[in-house]
Amino acid sequence: MLKPIAASESGFTLVEMVMVMVIIGIVSAMVAVFMRAPIDAYFDTARRTALTDTADTAVRRMARDIRKALPNSVRNPDDQCIEFIPTKTGGRYRTAADSSGGGDPLDFAAADTGFNMLGLNSALPANQQISVDDMIVVYNLGIPGSDAYISTGGSINTAAVTSVASGTGTLANETHIGIAARKFPLPSGSNRFHVIPGSEKIVSFLCSGGHLWRKANYTYPTSIADATACSTSIAGGGTIAMLAKNASCTFVYNGSDLQRNGLVQMTLSLTDASGETVRLYHEVHVDNSP
Repeated sequence: MLKPIAASESGFTLVEMVMVMVIIGIVSAMVAVFMRAPIDAYFDTARRTALTDTADTAVRRMARDIRKALPNSVRNPDDQCIEFIPTKTGGRYRTAADSSGGGDPLDFAAADTGFNMLGLNSALPANQQISVDDMIVVYNLGIPGSDAYISTGGSINTAAVTSVASGTGTLANETHIGIAARKFPLPSGSNRFHVIPGSEKIVSFLCSGGHLWRKANYTYPTSIADATACSTSIAGGGTIAMLAKNASCTFVYNGSDLQRNGLVQMTLSLTDASGETVRLYHEVHVDNSP
């Protein structure tokens, strides 16, 4: 005799199971439709954030370097390149001996081999201290007769540092800077000089081959007219580093019509493998007071 099946021991029929699977499938499809947009938005945001972070880092690096440009040294041969001479520090030179005849003023009447800087070099931050092989520049106007790019001829306004020594006695708060013999063409109205780091005498940022590059410390032609800027080659030595991949850029420099200031406008676009593109625009104000 068969034992009756208890209600608690009853199961699902095949039809019921099929119905449940169909309902679950319909619900899952509906949920997926609503979930897809937020998920896609998340990944889109992640891609844009990564691109924006890379672009922002590159733009800030360029802006930081350009702000340290030697007055009147920024050059913009085309919209794919910006070039300039960096500086590490500056100071004021002594123009006359003190009341006791001490001190070494910078002589503009004849070739000079050294001068006193007002202030202590040792008091400057380590990365700004003047050292041997740095370059002293006086009154750079960026025109023939006063142009730091020119390295030959009788109107050179740069000189290599040969020694740096702290003063003594009444000149204890001054620093004597020895330089390669040079007759600077023009004195500075405010008795100022700038210092080009010996390890990096020229820098350019350029877009070439679909990437953004930073090129530095390469040998420059003796004449600006012979310059071939915006090349990714390392002709003449120097270093070149990639700042961003899949990049396009535009550089515009407005400085030739301004007496004391210049403006560099930078537009940088980055694109990833999916075709996502971000574009950043940034302006850098340049001090052109020599």
